[in-house]
Amino acid sequence: MRDQEPPSPHTDRRLTTREAAELLGVKPETVYAYVSRGQLSSRRVPGGRGSTFDAQEVETLARRNRRESSGSSASGGELSVRTRLTLIEPNTYYFRGVDATELAARHTYEEVAEWLWTGRLRPGNTFTAPEASVDAARRAVDALPEHTGPTDRLRVAAIAAAVADPLRFDLSEDAVLGTARTLIPTLVAALPTTRGGRRRDEGPLAQRLWARLSGRDADEASLRVLDTALALLVDHDLAASTLAVRVAASARAHAYAAVSAGLGVLEGPLHGAASGLAHRLLLDVLDEGDAAPVIAEELRAGRRIPGLGHRLYPGEDPRARVLFGLLEEIPRAAPALAAARDIVATTARHTPLHANVDLALAVFTASAGMPATAGETIFAVARTAGWIAHALEEYGERPLRMRPSGHYVGPRPPQPLPEPEPLP
Repeated sequence: MRDQEPPSPHTDRRLTTREAAELLGVKPETVYAYVSRGQLSSRRVPGGRGSTFDAQEVETLARRNRRESSGSSASGGELSVRTRLTLIEPNTYYFRGVDATELAARHTYEEVAEWLWTGRLRPGNTFTAPEASVDAARRAVDALPEHTGPTDRLRVAAIAAAVADPLRFDLSEDAVLGTARTLIPTLVAALPTTRGGRRRDEGPLAQRLWARLSGRDADEASLRVLDTALALLVDHDLAASTLAVRVAASARAHAYAAVSAGLGVLEGPLHGAASGLAHRLLLDVLDEGDAAPVIAEELRAGRRIPGLGHRLYPGEDPRARVLFGLLEEIPRAAPALAAARDIVATTARHTPLHANVDLALAVFTASAGMPATAGETIFAVARTAGWIAHALEEYGERPLRMRPSGHYVGPRPPQPLPEPEPLP
């Protein structure tokens, strides 16, 4: 049972706007912003223009704000969100306190996703998509132009699956977990198979995804790399796409909509598409036979070298370390691995940056005969599980809390109405 707040001696007293603002430590206009968000109630002053506020309600909000600010980041006012999901440290990262690289090495993507969602492992667990959901998603994706990118396809598939689910607005934990277990295989099933690929809609998710990425037959070692990559990429704390998901969930958007928000952010070249840039760079090095001229051309064009460095890891990205280790067991990956080492060594002459997971994904996708967009697809499918885990956490928080205040720097009002400009 939760302890109750002690009664306030000012329970019957009403506060003016200025008094409420002083107690909350905000500007008077922010008090009315709290009212508009439903966090405070107000009462108009009879015969006047101002409003009054219940003293106990204001004090409760002030205490809550103090508690939240005490848990916020001390690094220059950056947004900080409490989470039980992922902890990132300089050399590794953890899912619910367990080393994520060990989890990914010992368990399938589906099992790691369940651990992230529930804190329980379910050995042999696989995801199954309902036929109606898959049919709706496939029809929507098949109607897209041929040049459509993978993230667009996944976003359209998520929206179509949402429309086919009449229970999508149920935000209870059991309902959202049910959505998670069906949405991820639906997204994979909606993707078109590559030329020569054999469509699979049963078995481990990595096996089903392979036919959407490569026309080659999958060997056991390659499937292990794909499954491990999916498990490693399940979550990575508050990346940009994950923050977008939490904002959507804070507004109580359903799980399909929250995932769609994440996919929208993922499409940026600095996030999910980064592995595609590394893939193209790797192919150029393989064609040239030497990283030096390729790196020189990238730098001459003013472009950053993709696949190197990570702001959260001063050393080697632990996800890259695991994948490179697995790729060394695949003979056909040897040329791409050598090219990746050449890229790192050449760049290290001036900037000692380590390979990140994007370069490791590039080695895998290039050596498996996959297109440059394959890494983006792997990233998006994998991260969907993490997005839903964060949405579940956010559904348990106060609604609409992900609402920072803007710092207005425009012209001071009142300004005159603008003059209409003639049409060209």
